[in-house]
Amino acid sequence: MRIIGGKLKGKSVMPPSGFMARPTTDFAKEGLFNILQNEFDFEELSVLDLFSGTGSISFEFASRGCTDIISIEMNPLHAKFIKQASVQLGISKNIQQIRHNVFDFIPLCTKQFDIVFADPPYSIEGLETIPERVLDSHSIVKQGGYLILEHPKEFNFESHPLFVKERKYGNVHFSFFSPK
Repeated sequence: MRIIGGKLKGKSVMPPSGFMARPTTDFAKEGLFNILQNEFDFEELSVLDLFSGTGSISFEFASRGCTDIISIEMNPLHAKFIKQASVQLGISKNIQQIRHNVFDFIPLCTKQFDIVFADPPYSIEGLETIPERVLDSHSIVKQGGYLILEHPKEFNFESHPLFVKERKYGNVHFSFFSPK
């Protein structure tokens, strides 16, 4: 897995063998970060990375200057890897890694974020409920911010009242939502 932009562009970190996470493809990350780069100043962002897996998205934000990143990952092997890789990359002060179940963490979270990125396992039960859980009455997404949900093509969120846009990069789909 390599970082595709920012000060760490080209750096690689390799998850251990047997790692079960599916990192977002370089092609999809490049498209996503091109969109975000045109809308946000990364150095000013607060980011919540849900279902962090390999930490790839957190690492990309940190590489671009974001210093306020919380990474949520339940799998102990994955959480340990994210912590170790952030130290190895020299960005551990930018990323707070929390080992927690995302669905249990969301209602407990009292902080608001500019970007909430969610890349759940595509086969996870409840994927379609993530927008409601994140954007409920105590939304953890700031006004003007986004929930970005990575999902397979089988899901379509265009009828969701807070849906903004969808971008497709091969088999990767990003649906953007924003609180009203």
